[in-house]
Amino acid sequence: MTSTTLRTTFDIRPVAGNIGADVVGVDLRDELAPEVVAELGRALAERKVLFFREQDITHEQQIAFAANYGPVTAAHPVLGSHGKFDEIFRLDASAIREMAGNVGISPLVPPRDGANGWHTDITFVVNPAKLSVLKGVVIPEYGGDTLWTNLVAAYEGLSAPVRALVDGLRAVHKWNTYSDAARAGDTEARPAAIHPVVRVHPETGERAIFVNPLFTSHILGLSGRESNELLGLLYDQIQRPEYTVRFHWALDSIAMWDNRATAHFGPLDAGFVELERIVERVTVAGDVPVGPDGFTSEVLVGSAFA
Repeated sequence: MTSTTLRTTFDIRPVAGNIGADVVGVDLRDELAPEVVAELGRALAERKVLFFREQDITHEQQIAFAANYGPVTAAHPVLGSHGKFDEIFRLDASAIREMAGNVGISPLVPPRDGANGWHTDITFVVNPAKLSVLKGVVIPEYGGDTLWTNLVAAYEGLSAPVRALVDGLRAVHKWNTYSDAARAGDTEARPAAIHPVVRVHPETGERAIFVNPLFTSHILGLSGRESNELLGLLYDQIQRPEYTVRFHWALDSIAMWDNRATAHFGPLDAGFVELERIVERVTVAGDVPVGPDGFTSEVLVGSAFA
């Protein structure tokens, strides 16, 4: 049984210069007071990713916590869910290694091309996730860390001429763009969308780089060489250490991140050691991205995700 907590004071403790904070003093087993929900939302808008430790919550409680911030979606637009909970997406390191082998890639390939590379979740749909809540379920004794990067800070770190260039560009995002085997398959059947290269955050008004190595195929209107070079510059920018935070997981750790202003990379070392690592994700439905020039994302293949 849950009960509404009256506690509205807790600590937000930044853990890196541009992104990330530990939340101390919130018990996610409780039904949170509206003031707590609102304050956590403000902290998330500022710090982009929040970390909670020692949260032994059930699947129902994880879903209920995420639902404070909007409608919870099905687990994944393409892949399956976890058992009886349609909202739970399970990420198993051993399954990821198997998937990588099945589609003809190695988890040891460079991050720009690999299945475990930097990415913003499900940008191949027209309304990518608003935020995600990820719980550590099976955590290795060492390794298995996740990185997040602040895409707003990365955008602001670009020179003014480059910001002016990318503000008006659009890019195609596709499911499973990272594999030669996948590229050779039925491209018409894979979900795809056109997004602005820079999106305006609907709550803060901040501008963020909105391309990622895992799902972005190419920039419209540019030659193949120009697209690759510009995407490479942006990918290098979002990976710069000063914009990132590294999180070392423990059992029952929780990470909540704003998918509209971050990209993430994990587990870092799954391709090097046989990690036993399982995390479970709940996703809140997102809005349709809008660029600085007012361009609104468009569906190419598939439909909005709910």
